[in-house]
Amino acid sequence: MTSDLKILYDATDNLINQQFYREGHDTIIGRTPEIRIKIRKSGQIIQKFKDLFNENIEYFLQGNYLEFLLPFKIIKGLNEQEITEIYEELNNKFELLKDDLENSEAVILYTFVLSALISRIRDVHFSKAIGEIKKRVKKKSNKIKEEKIQDILDNLFMRNNKNISILYNISYLDALASSFNYNKVAHVCKIQMGKYMNRVVNLIISSMNN
Repeated sequence: MTSDLKILYDATDNLINQQFYREGHDTIIGRTPEIRIKIRKSGQIIQKFKDLFNENIEYFLQGNYLEFLLPFKIIKGLNEQEITEIYEELNNKFELLKDDLENSEAVILYTFVLSALISRIRDVHFSKAIGEIKKRVKKKSNKIKEEKIQDILDNLFMRNNKNISILYNISYLDALASSFNYNKVAHVCKIQMGKYMNRVVNLIISSMNN
C-alpha cells in the first residue's frame, strides 16, 4: 500500500468515526461523548460503509469524482439524482476554491468529498426524524405552532442536547443498516429512535408549559 493510500484510508476511518462511532466497541456516541448506546453489529455495518469508500478510491485519485460517488446510491435516501447534486455542489466549491486547492494534498480534497456525502446522508434521515417529532408534538397538543416547535428544536440542537445528539446518529446508523440489509439492527435502531423522539417531544411540551 502506498503512503498516499494509507493516508486516505486513515481519513476514511477518522471522518466516519468522528462524533459517531467508538471503534471496536459496537458503540454509537452522540455529538458529545457523554451519551452512547451499544448496538450489536454496528461495527460490521460501519466497516461495510468504509469499504465502499476504500474500494472506489482509485476513481477519486483519478479525479473522477462522479464515478467515485455513484456506488453510494445503494445507501438508503440517496439516488442518482442526489449523487449528481452532491457532485455538482463539489464542482462549484472546487471552482471557487481552485487557487487555494491548486497545490493541496489529496487528503484535503478527499475530506471535502467525504464530508459532503456523509452530511447529505445524515441530513436526509435526521430531517425525517425531526418531521416525526413534530407530528408527535402536534398529536399531543394541536395548539403548538410549527415555528415554535422548530425554535425549541433549534435551541436543543444548538445546546447539544443529548437526546437530539444521539438521535442524529441513530437515524444515520438506521440508514446504513437498512442499506446493507442488517434488518435486525435497523429494527433496533427504530426502537431506539422512537425512545429518543418521545424524550424530545416531552422536552418540547415541557418548554411550552414553562
